[in-house]
Amino acid sequence: MKIDIDRLTEAELIDLNNRIVARLRLLRQMRAHAEMLDFKIGDRVTFQPDGHPPLNGMLTRYNKKTVTVITEDGGHWNVSPSLLRKVKSAENERGRASNVIQLYKK
Repeated sequence: MKIDIDRLTEAELIDLNNRIVARLRLLRQMRAHAEMLDFKIGDRVTFQPDGHPPLNGMLTRYNKKTVTVITEDGGHWNVSPSLLRKVKSAENERGRASNVIQLYKK
């Protein structure tokens, strides 16, 4: 489908622009949601904010476009899922969840 925008009135152009912006917003939200499905609450993740060294933490919450990560130093960050990477640990390699602490009786 081809639209000849030269023939549209100002009101029609404004309406077209609003529809395009709404569609782009929906596509971004769908992409963010799909990226969130790669992670689950409790996953150990890493990300690197601009001007900071890489941070490690635990994913604690899904938001509309971001996820909340609590870092090892107690900071709360809302991060786009596209910026996250799962942290691989020796426990994860053996099939145990990384947020489980093994307790032993004395």
